[in-house]
Amino acid sequence: MSTWRRAPIGRRTLLRGLLRGTAVGIALPGLEAMVGRGRAFASDVPTRFGVWFWGNGVKADRWVPTTTGSAWTPNDETAPLSGLRDYVSVVSGCEIKTATHPHHSGMTGILTGRKYHELGAVRDTIASTFADQSVDQIAADAFSGLTPFRSLELGVTRFRGTDEGSTFQHLSHNGPNNFNASEYSPRRVYERLFGVPADPQLDLVRASVLDAVGGQVTDLSRRLGQTDRIRLEQHLDSIRTLETRLGAGAGSCTFGEPVADVPDVEGLEQITEKNLVMSQLLALALACDLTRVFSVQFSTCGSGVIFWEAGATDGLHSTCHTEANPQPIVHAATTLTMGHLADCLQALADTPEGDGNLLDHSSILCTTELTDGYTHSNADFPIVVAGKGSGRLQGGVHYRSASAENTSHAVLTALRGAGVDAASFGADAGYVETGISALEA
Repeated sequence: MSTWRRAPIGRRTLLRGLLRGTAVGIALPGLEAMVGRGRAFASDVPTRFGVWFWGNGVKADRWVPTTTGSAWTPNDETAPLSGLRDYVSVVSGCEIKTATHPHHSGMTGILTGRKYHELGAVRDTIASTFADQSVDQIAADAFSGLTPFRSLELGVTRFRGTDEGSTFQHLSHNGPNNFNASEYSPRRVYERLFGVPADPQLDLVRASVLDAVGGQVTDLSRRLGQTDRIRLEQHLDSIRTLETRLGAGAGSCTFGEPVADVPDVEGLEQITEKNLVMSQLLALALACDLTRVFSVQFSTCGSGVIFWEAGATDGLHSTCHTEANPQPIVHAATTLTMGHLADCLQALADTPEGDGNLLDHSSILCTTELTDGYTHSNADFPIVVAGKGSGRLQGGVHYRSASAENTSHAVLTALRGAGVDAASFGADAGYVETGISALEA
């Protein structure tokens, strides 16, 4: 381990500078120099809680792993996760116990452990909102005040849903009709993290935050040991890569308009590129301890995203209703979605931290609002718990309930996996006090 003679660097140290007259700052990753001589670096690494959500369920016969226990064998739709299997535990066979209206019940049931709050009738269905705060905000309460941002809400594929209330549009909720909207612009996320104005002038857009703090990087490097220097260089390389990605569309900007980042190509969302950029931004935010709670809304409840890579020409929600079984396009779209989840998890696994990486120190609930978009079932609900939770979670387990247990058990497991001291989760039929011991370390 590297040693140094100077006083430890503060955990929230920023490299500060001016960018066209605007104050900016770059947060630093976890460094050995932040904990002081003789202290264990790994013990100072925080644990994070996250939610990664996709809409419209899966094809359960092709998603549920074919074996249970450790070293589970993936099915067709879980195959994209196989490279991260040691970090990924799958829960199947559980069901939403508060179900009365599939999309609404599944969304609120998995994220709050409670039935939705009905707002009224809409056409031949209902509009609803969450009756309570979502699980990410339970974690945010537990970690409140420890980081600059209480939580970070990211979106990938844009909202193409219906007017069925906040349940169909938003993931993170503080309570009824009180939501934390996901940010779908990578550039705006970047600007928020670095303190750059959300709608900068073109010359500011094209400037580099790294250029503004270059002198401080040199000064800081002199204070660091070899291990920390390498970690700092990797961190700054990641930022430069993001700047390059986000700057690609700057040429099409006009003064006073939002920057075009990851634009559509011939009317088609560039889903893979957008997901990769958001995943890198998430890794950056967590590595800098800017937040310990996040949600990624890859696609919304009942999402109408068009998976053109899977051969789709219509939105997924509609395709789930109209495509004949065995629904090859829906199956291909689900497989692609699991690949995008794998890309996000891989970005965390590729970011070193302490004695491991960000995924070692995270507990992430990955789920949807339905079992199957065709049947609209809430039984045999698809759930993934990813990460090792700083040693609280085993990873690499497929737990299949033989008795249609409450999905809230899995949610409580993920919450506790992040170190949140939660005695229970949910209410009424969704209430539980125990997790799933097979997933715990």
